[in-house]
Amino acid sequence: MLSVIIPSYKDPLLHKTVESILQNFEGDFEIIIVLDGYWTETWADPRIRVLHLGKNRGMRDAINAGVLISKGEYIMRTDEHCMFAKGFDRIITNDIKNNEIVTAKRYFLNPIDWVVMDEEPIEYEKLVIQGGMKFAGTRWRSRDEERKAIAIDETMAMQGSCWVMPKKWWDKVIGELQTEGYGPLYQDSHEMVFKTWKAGGKLMLNKNTWFAHKHRSFSRTHNYGIKEATPGWKYSLDKWKDYYKEIKEKWKI
Repeated sequence: MLSVIIPSYKDPLLHKTVESILQNFEGDFEIIIVLDGYWTETWADPRIRVLHLGKNRGMRDAINAGVLISKGEYIMRTDEHCMFAKGFDRIITNDIKNNEIVTAKRYFLNPIDWVVMDEEPIEYEKLVIQGGMKFAGTRWRSRDEERKAIAIDETMAMQGSCWVMPKKWWDKVIGELQTEGYGPLYQDSHEMVFKTWKAGGKLMLNKNTWFAHKHRSFSRTHNYGIKEATPGWKYSLDKWKDYYKEIKEKWKI
């Protein structure tokens, strides 16, 4: 079974995201909606579980709380403003290995019309230090071209808005998303990927399926300003920058 964890904070697109999962997933799954300090209407579908956090604790703690009560062999995290391809769950879990985090081809979603935008999707991402301030993934066009014939391949970074991994890998390697130092929201994907590499695992891109994430031109509900985010970015950079130098040599960037 796949446990789909959705950390949610007052996003009006939550219900559409849930409907996209219900309409397009084909295997055995549960949806765990973690309401991060607010209430919304509930669902009658027995596949949906709602966990309410008594106060707003942030995305990282919301994901941790959802994983803690999950029952699936695999866990998936998705943002609350995403659309999914038919059979997304089956395609990902059919090929995932025990030491992998897997993401998919990412399109851009127009949340008003609820349609995939006519823009080139993101496949491979390169991990960089952006502006000397933080780790970030950036589109890796040269790898897109060089490895376009490979359907499932290793990649270096992901947005973090949608991923799948075996629950045992989370328990053994990730443990939980750390809030001390990082803060409540950001750098979660980089923390997981660094931990995974250190444990001998891989971050994989499965191009056989896709999801669409709300385009950045539309407003967000679960974020805060640069001033508040900077200490967490710095903490992540200080913690992992020496290891990142080793990784850059492996990837030859």
